[in-house]
Amino acid sequence: MTTTPSERKKNTVLTLRQKKQRGKPVTMMTAYDYPTALLVDEAEIDCILVGDSLGMVVLGYENTLPVTMEDMLHHCKAVARGASRALLVGDMPFLSYQVSVGEAVHNAGRFLKEAGMDAVKLEGGRERKGTVRAIVEAGIPVMGHLGLTPQSVHQLGGFRMQGGKAPAAQRLVEDALLLEEAGCFSLVLESVPARLAELITKRLSIPTIGIGAGNQTDGQVLVIHDMLGLFHRFKPRFVKNYANLHDSIVEALGTYKTEVEARSFPAEEHSFEMADEEWEALRAALDE
Repeated sequence: MTTTPSERKKNTVLTLRQKKQRGKPVTMMTAYDYPTALLVDEAEIDCILVGDSLGMVVLGYENTLPVTMEDMLHHCKAVARGASRALLVGDMPFLSYQVSVGEAVHNAGRFLKEAGMDAVKLEGGRERKGTVRAIVEAGIPVMGHLGLTPQSVHQLGGFRMQGGKAPAAQRLVEDALLLEEAGCFSLVLESVPARLAELITKRLSIPTIGIGAGNQTDGQVLVIHDMLGLFHRFKPRFVKNYANLHDSIVEALGTYKTEVEARSFPAEEHSFEMADEEWEALRAALDE
């Protein structure tokens, strides 16, 4: 039986760790606005990621690089107003944590202080160890992100699988252990070989969240626009469409257009009426 929002306990970083310990998969989904957050929370998804992927699926950019702190905080605030149960993670955008450790801590703090997030996520491995440690020491939970790191898309040569060769795979294993040591409470593994993701998952005490990383990670995340089938422009290999809202929405809009042009909408049941005596009084006043 589905519980009501008031009956549900708020998920925390401890919730995710306990699920790993019990061998129960973690569910995570992106959301970027208030109504979507309401839906994801109603479905009792464990964790909501307000990803910088909003740059591509909401703002129409080619990649995530143009997304700003102001963009992220704006959307995080909307999600925080809609979700009361899920653990909320805000994605730190490009150049919000790479310039200096002090600036990284300040920007991470804004996600919690101004935008209602419970934690932040940032990309990178050993080169981010000191930054992660400083943010965690400031009392801010950090989720790491390894493998295909979209903010490094130009350095990686595109949106490609990572860790396919033994040296690169070994580096990812080492980076995962370093991020755990630095204090990350969880780690996203994106577009890496399934057996590598499984190996990393078994070596870490913190939960791993996979996206294009096989089904043996501790949890899974998808971009909600992808899994609902809102886009026909592209479909990453790791995406499963659980709905086809693109076609449903286009069909609904087409029906609306047809009915408006035929003047069959709005119908009587969608309209307001004035009492006959008031109508006659108006006509009389206008005719004077």
